[in-house]
Amino acid sequence: MIKTCIIGASGYTGAELAAIVNQHPNFELAALFVSTNSADAGKPLGDIHPKLFGQISLKLQPIDESKLTDLATNFDLIFLATPHEASHKWMTDLTGRKAVVMDLSGAFRIKDKHVFADYYGFEHTAADLLDKAVYGLADWHQDEISKANLVAVPGCYPTASLTALKPLEQLIDPAYFPVINATSGVSGAGRKAALTSSFTEVSLQAYGVLGHRHQPEIADYFGAPVIFTPHLGNFKRGILATICVKMHAGTTQAQINATYKAAYKDSSIVRLRNSWPKIDDVTHTPYCDLFWKYDEKTGYLIVSSAIDNLLKGAASQAMQCANLRFGFESHAGLVN
Repeated sequence: MIKTCIIGASGYTGAELAAIVNQHPNFELAALFVSTNSADAGKPLGDIHPKLFGQISLKLQPIDESKLTDLATNFDLIFLATPHEASHKWMTDLTGRKAVVMDLSGAFRIKDKHVFADYYGFEHTAADLLDKAVYGLADWHQDEISKANLVAVPGCYPTASLTALKPLEQLIDPAYFPVINATSGVSGAGRKAALTSSFTEVSLQAYGVLGHRHQPEIADYFGAPVIFTPHLGNFKRGILATICVKMHAGTTQAQINATYKAAYKDSSIVRLRNSWPKIDDVTHTPYCDLFWKYDEKTGYLIVSSAIDNLLKGAASQAMQCANLRFGFESHAGLVN
């Protein structure tokens, strides 16, 4: 069994991770940690997230920052469901030892530290670890993930967008930027209460326009500029991304269909649909559902991508990465 702990276990993503690890046949959920000043410290996880009541008896321990190296020595696998600043601050102590680290924050996704500073608001001081971190887009970077000791698990918007876009890399006309419009439920903002993500305050609106931190992440791992506009919707969880791309002249419907089928022929997670997906199709599941329509007259393709932001956009993709790193099937413990 792979001895596993979760740091940041009281949040929405941390709780989803705990549930996944707890029922996984190859991983042992050995400890759960929260920040030192967390009001949840000392409480059983099931008291914080009642859906886990009676399933997970572990209590949430306050993290002792002076003993991070002990954690990295004693555990085989550490999931960080922590703020970007915490992951950045702690990573030097957590890496280079026994533990493999799956970081679900954005601290090690963007390779250019200057771009990182522009979008995250603080300077990156661990450039050597930036170089070592592998981007955990689990349906595309399997070989790299299988050898990595530090995996930067992608954000939820980039996961939905890149899963739709990457099969098309050789077919898209580079003169036209892909245009991504994506809407997330309020759980994407995390568990901490805030007026801007309060369910009674949210309607449907764009935010982070032409400046969201996931824009450079999507562009980096797609390999070309994109226009990305996120929206916040009045629902709990899930992401629906609708993407418009201009294809090379002469591209056919048959080529596009064949490209998607080839890209995901071995995937148990990415489902190529026969109709437009909706968020209800994927919430509480690890799947990414795709569907597309092509206008051969104009050369424009519309792709729709649906995921659960807390699962495929965070916890279940992190588990896919852990599976790959420890030699199991990517979908192990996630789908039958």
